[in-house]
Amino acid sequence: AGKMPGQSTGEKKKKPASYSSKFEEAIWEKPFLAELYDDLKAKGDHNAQNVVAEYMNDPENAKARYGKEYKRLIADINAALAKVKEATTPVITFKGFPANMGEMGCKMTLEALGEIVEFECSESEDFPILEGKVTFGDIDTAKKAIEQYNGMDMGMGQALEIESVE
Repeated sequence: AGKMPGQSTGEKKKKPASYSSKFEEAIWEKPFLAELYDDLKAKGDHNAQNVVAEYMNDPENAKARYGKEYKRLIADINAALAKVKEATTPVITFKGFPANMGEMGCKMTLEALGEIVEFECSESEDFPILEGKVTFGDIDTAKKAIEQYNGMDMGMGQALEIESVE
């Protein structure tokens, strides 16, 4: 049984090791932007989709070209880029602390925010970075970790990814 174009295969797409454009990176790294883009795609609004892509690749040029006609969309894009998933549990995942910090250094950094109940950490197979899962003593500490560290550049050429686990 084949699949129609655009039909889901149930497989989760694998994130590329590198991105061909700032737009592609934003679609992978910013879930709320991807959601906005998917909504435009579902509506068949190709012009708006192009504005999103151009804005991500060259914001100044896109603002100059589309700032008047697509003022609302550009505001929506900026809001989607700034939006972070709210922590609803004390559990977070992290990816992007430099491997040379070591597991203890990483744990101490996160522990400075509040009590850690459980801590899992390993070195990525792809990059010299640490990734793992942390259970804090409470949701507020998890929120603090996301606010403080998500998106921070640790000098590894890749921003930290700190996300809430449902």
